[in-house]
Amino acid sequence: MEENKSIYGSSLLVPSVQELVKKEANLTVPSRYVRANQDPILFSSQLCSPQIPVIDLQKLISVESAASEFENLHSACKDWGFFQLVNHEVSSSLVEKIKTDIQEFFNLPMEEKKKFWQNSGEVEGFGQAFVVSEQQKLDWNDIFLMTTLPVHMRKPHLFPKLPSPFRETLETYSLELKNLAMRILEQMEKALKVKAKEVTELFEGGLQAMRMNYYPPCPEPEQVIGLAPHSDAAGLTILLQVSEVEGLQIKKDGMWAPVKPLPNAFIVNIGDFLEIITNGEYRSIEHRVTINSSDKERLSIATFYSPRFDGEMGPAYSLVNDQSPQKYRRIGVQEFYRDFFKRELDGKSFIDSMRL
Repeated sequence: MEENKSIYGSSLLVPSVQELVKKEANLTVPSRYVRANQDPILFSSQLCSPQIPVIDLQKLISVESAASEFENLHSACKDWGFFQLVNHEVSSSLVEKIKTDIQEFFNLPMEEKKKFWQNSGEVEGFGQAFVVSEQQKLDWNDIFLMTTLPVHMRKPHLFPKLPSPFRETLETYSLELKNLAMRILEQMEKALKVKAKEVTELFEGGLQAMRMNYYPPCPEPEQVIGLAPHSDAAGLTILLQVSEVEGLQIKKDGMWAPVKPLPNAFIVNIGDFLEIITNGEYRSIEHRVTINSSDKERLSIATFYSPRFDGEMGPAYSLVNDQSPQKYRRIGVQEFYRDFFKRELDGKSFIDSMRL
């Protein structure tokens, strides 16, 4: 297990933003969080930006409607890299339970949270990720990051020690989301018309991690960023919006477009791994999280599903030909993660470094 000591490299320890907001009644945003030169914050109420596609999982697996829904899925993955998934068969009672439990988890007293805080030289636990220098700007958030599958890669002081019944809820949710991720990947495989199992076999026994996000209210929301622009180092990301406050924005045609979550839907996006595996046919998309409120918090949980940690990946052989030569180098999953977490989030600069 020593080789799994730090799956994702490390991040410097930083203060809790949630505690900062709690303690200061008339808070002035500390300079380390102020981002003077970022693109303007946009709100969905201010503009008529196009909304990301909606995909119906039941239509994909129905004989009558599969053909047209496959076209919709293929188009969403090629042109958007994001879609909202409805009729996904994850029970609404489980979804509501995980939302409640996450809210309560972030509301634990600081003394309790310290048991789950990041250790020096690691990323998992409460804290922030991608903090690589004492000078860099910080995001306006607290996260709780944790490997959930495979079970043997869980940190013994995190998942097994979570308070009950949150631990049991998360166990069920983790398995449901793994099954959902594999179902989505199977449908993408069909839409891509690759050989059976050519994509999904890379994800059998794959690495699942969850990132729970808490974005506190901010007295000057336009001065900060909840999560800096980036694309995800994952195969698929399945995002559940926990609270009502919006914040996710994607970069579409050079412009930031706010995402308005639908009730009972997951927001699914293509990660860097899948862009490489599909040889650029499907693209991971730059996205960010804005702080949209001076008096309301925002919470979400992102579940990342990726190929096996000890595996290697590169473009699927059936997607490489004379018309579409290989665009990315092959790389070990472990090496990819280690290199990704060594740097600040910076758009798609990391996957761009993988191009041939």
